[in-house]
Amino acid sequence: MLAVGTQAPDFTLPDQNGEEHSLSDYRGQKVILYFYPKDNTAGCTKQACGFGERYPQFREKGAVVIGVSKDSVRSHKNFETKHNLPFTLLSDPELSAIQAYDVWKEKKNYGRTYMGIVRTTYLIDEEGVIIRAMDKVKAAKNPEEMLEALS
Repeated sequence: MLAVGTQAPDFTLPDQNGEEHSLSDYRGQKVILYFYPKDNTAGCTKQACGFGERYPQFREKGAVVIGVSKDSVRSHKNFETKHNLPFTLLSDPELSAIQAYDVWKEKKNYGRTYMGIVRTTYLIDEEGVIIRAMDKVKAAKNPEEMLEALS
């Protein structure tokens, strides 16, 4: 996980509509950048819907929410449509941002070891500096925790 106080690595990735987004596009705003394992899974859906429900509150506090996974643009579009998500989802199948943010790790599940995304959330300030970093977050609680972090 990247350290608080460090400059957040810039990246350029396509969103759920195929449009390119760079982190630097959001200078002047706080960014909640969260990395999640997979669209339409139980935990990831809870986390995304939690951010979606609170999105107006995030905007009131001058923050945008951006979700990143290695799922395809098409998968993100289906996920956004199915759950009416009002924020940006970025597709990173090449793992460029995922690895730059140090969230691609060895995981274990039912005795099986594999590489995957560790659910991680970064709060980045208006100048692009990481001001909060949380790994192994609880999907259902994370949106509320990040809203409190903005207060």
